[in-house]
Amino acid sequence: MFKLDLKIAFRNLLKHKTASLINISGLAIGLAASLLLLLYVQYQWSYDKQFGNSENTYHLMVNFYGTDKSITGTTPQVSNVLPLVLKEESPEIENISRVLWASRRLVANGQNSFKVEGRYADPDLLRIFKFDYLSGNPEKAFDDPNSIVLTETIAKRLFGTVDVLNKTVRFENQANLKVTAVIKDLPPNFTYGFECLTSWKLYENLNGWPAESNWGNYSFFTLLTLKNGTEPNAFNQKIKNTIARNTGTKTLEAAPFVYPLEKYHLYGHFTNGIADGGQIEQVRIFIILALGILAIACINFMNLSTARSQKRAKEVGIRKTIGASRTSLIMQFLLESFILTIVSVVLAIVLVELFLPAFNGLLNTKLQISYDHPGNWLAVTGLILFTGLIAGSYPAFFLSSFNPVQALKKTIAFKSNFSLSFRQVLVIIQFGFAIVLIVATLILYQQLQYLKNRPLGYDSNALIEMPHEGNLYPKFDLFKDRLLNSGAVTAVTQSSGSIAFQNSNTSGLEWHGMRDGDKKISFDLIQTTYDFLKTNNIRLIAGRDFSKGRASDSSALMLSETAVKQMGFKEPLGQQVLFNGKQRPVVGVFADVLWDEPTRTLHPMAIVFNAENSDVITMRLNTTRNVRESIDQITKITKELNPDFPVEIKFVDSLVAEKFEHEQMLSIISNLFAGLSIFVSCLGLFGLSAFSAEQRTKEIGIRKVLGATITGIITLLSVSFVKTVMIAMVLAMPIGYLIMNNWLMQFDYHISIGPAVFILTGVSSILIALFTVSWQAYRAAKSNPVDALKYE
Repeated sequence: MFKLDLKIAFRNLLKHKTASLINISGLAIGLAASLLLLLYVQYQWSYDKQFGNSENTYHLMVNFYGTDKSITGTTPQVSNVLPLVLKEESPEIENISRVLWASRRLVANGQNSFKVEGRYADPDLLRIFKFDYLSGNPEKAFDDPNSIVLTETIAKRLFGTVDVLNKTVRFENQANLKVTAVIKDLPPNFTYGFECLTSWKLYENLNGWPAESNWGNYSFFTLLTLKNGTEPNAFNQKIKNTIARNTGTKTLEAAPFVYPLEKYHLYGHFTNGIADGGQIEQVRIFIILALGILAIACINFMNLSTARSQKRAKEVGIRKTIGASRTSLIMQFLLESFILTIVSVVLAIVLVELFLPAFNGLLNTKLQISYDHPGNWLAVTGLILFTGLIAGSYPAFFLSSFNPVQALKKTIAFKSNFSLSFRQVLVIIQFGFAIVLIVATLILYQQLQYLKNRPLGYDSNALIEMPHEGNLYPKFDLFKDRLLNSGAVTAVTQSSGSIAFQNSNTSGLEWHGMRDGDKKISFDLIQTTYDFLKTNNIRLIAGRDFSKGRASDSSALMLSETAVKQMGFKEPLGQQVLFNGKQRPVVGVFADVLWDEPTRTLHPMAIVFNAENSDVITMRLNTTRNVRESIDQITKITKELNPDFPVEIKFVDSLVAEKFEHEQMLSIISNLFAGLSIFVSCLGLFGLSAFSAEQRTKEIGIRKVLGATITGIITLLSVSFVKTVMIAMVLAMPIGYLIMNNWLMQFDYHISIGPAVFILTGVSSILIALFTVSWQAYRAAKSNPVDALKYE
């Protein structure tokens, strides 16, 4: 019996080639898009869960409190001394490790030298994460401070092999380190990834200041594991007053707490001390897109199957007459659905493999399908069953319900049957989803352009930067003079961080006339020396930049417009501000700089003179000279003065562009999948319009004989489909508005949604629908009426 059902199924699919092709292509595109999106969802969902014991690994964080005892902010970074105190005072802690942010570090083996992503960490990090060791012992890897752990790729790149235990690596041209372990390359979806890991003790030995206890410097990440049976909430209550107790503050200003690491990536954004989002918002968007596009593809199948039901009514009648049960008919139609689904899944996997590299490039990921993983085969099997049932269930139950007598007499009332209205509902759902995506795409584009047009407060054009490292520290003045004399640049400065990204802030500043609570104001902080405003082309409002001719400027600072307002200065110049225990005069006021995310309100900023803290050298190119020649000249001078380090020059405008990567990526994704949704929906509409024209062939012939025009016939055949799309517009546009308005509310700086978005969406949707159905209508209208009247 199954063999017969299978033969009938294949015959039906081959008999209706157009409908089968539309169903297979629509399902394949929908499945491919869904698989791509779900691969990314799986990638995000598995963040920080690859090394075992993730459910018992925590991130140490700190809540800050205002004068009214409410939580005003949360930071994932803590002071260098807090982890040491907690380890001593809390027997509940099994392992705890400070971890420095990842940065480019120079490693060398003789003449073979290059930069890698490196971190410093305490020895316990190797106990917290169960890395896959190719060689070495995690328990002893950092017994000697002058040790280094390498990943497999870096070991091979340095030595040509992974058999490198006890070999020497020159690190940052400052220390010779012994390789004590080699681990397999870390996955990209690991928050604390690295290519080389060195000990925290080495960090202290090379820099000095990190070894000094400083409760006020919140600069270091900390990870820990708790012993079995420890309840995190109870532990948080126990450690809540640790900072206040050790700093001697009478009121609670900062309280540490632990947060599960496996939630940190997805839910790591905090407002008023409560986790309220993070990457989970993007994951949810991708899940909705995946399910929505798959639903559109399934709707196509259901619509075309039920639309062609009149053609199969006689088949159902005959099979029921000769004894076929409704169950057997349902199985027959579901079998056809599963055959189509299997073919579509195979084609979808081919499409995924073809487009996965481009998708990875778009999202900056390394997604891949693991064919040797049993779970993936189970997932594909589940997808086939799910899609086959969803796509084929309604047609199967509908077609199998036909009365055999009515089916054989062709008296089934299709036009008044629920199936027709249900088909219209499905088309409305299809286009409604696509219209919501079009609205989202247009609003995303407007928001992105709005953010890009926001003034930066500095001129990023012709502005470049490089790391301040190696011999450039003691030879900075010589380096600056040689650059200026070369004519390649017009200004040079050094600073504690890039002008493109917020990388430091501070609180605790004091000044005359400050109000209660002002000490807790967080200031963006840049530490620099001379020519900072000139190099970055920041507008000076009052006073002056730091000057070499004034010795007192070595302890001065400058304030932004917003800082002056928040500090309540009417005459800011000459005011004394206490910073790091030293009174500093205000010598200048400058225009606000957009240093944080472009979606956020401006923060107060202080620029402090400090020649000892410099990580970046910024230069303004001479625009009268060829850019390539200027870069070559800068590279030549840098290599002469700092030969041990590779020259890494970055254009600041490209760094600024990185701030918009998230919104840019969402905009591209919404564009891409809105287009796919429209295309798949139009495939279904095309099939329905073709079937409608076929069903009304004799009517069209009679109308033409009676004098109907081509325009009139096209209108007759198109108007019902256009009405359905218009209903979808009316229902979907308010939904699109509510979703996108809620999305915009998360930003401090955003557009207002205007009517132009909905006008453009409406016009484009109607035109797309008209274009899709009008071709079939035109073909039907141009047909010979004699052939139409002969049609049966």
